[in-house]
Amino acid sequence: MSMDECPQAGFTAAQPLVSTFSRAIHHRFWQEHLMRMNLGEHFLLTGGALKNWFIAQLQDSLAVGILWLVGLYIIRVPGAPLWALLGAIFQFVPQIGAVLGVIGPALTAMFKWGDWEHPLYVLILYGVIAVLDGFVLQPYIMKRTAKVPVWASILAPIVLGMVIPFWGILLAPPLLAVLYAYKARQARIHNPMI
Repeated sequence: MSMDECPQAGFTAAQPLVSTFSRAIHHRFWQEHLMRMNLGEHFLLTGGALKNWFIAQLQDSLAVGILWLVGLYIIRVPGAPLWALLGAIFQFVPQIGAVLGVIGPALTAMFKWGDWEHPLYVLILYGVIAVLDGFVLQPYIMKRTAKVPVWASILAPIVLGMVIPFWGILLAPPLLAVLYAYKARQARIHNPMI
């Protein structure tokens, strides 16, 4: 049967062509729209995303400092406020910051009681705080402040840490904040009702 005999056959045969053409126009529209952003708009969007990431990092550091303070008071480690403050500050240093935060309280507990139990309690506290921070606090705070999904906050540092060992973990959170800021902007342009 030819196209002249059945007009619907011609329509279904042309449908993939129309769909491809539609996708090409849609892609071209977004490409042109992103190119229409001037440099100042890029700076504002990226700067806003990095500001949100920094606020999230401050909130995370504060939460970790409070966890350290409560835990060290429970274990009765001398100088708990100082160690909690240092733990919060070291939270900004990727990979080794948390380890630096545990050295002081562990040594203080060892010298204060002269046993192995109290430094072990500090190490257990460190493990609990690291797990809570990595799997609960940071993803939640990044979602609330920088609008980054929880799954991305957990997976991106792991994946980037494997690809680029030190820098991947360091750069994953701010990159996610910027990426999701651009994604949110694109969604707002595509659907202005958001």
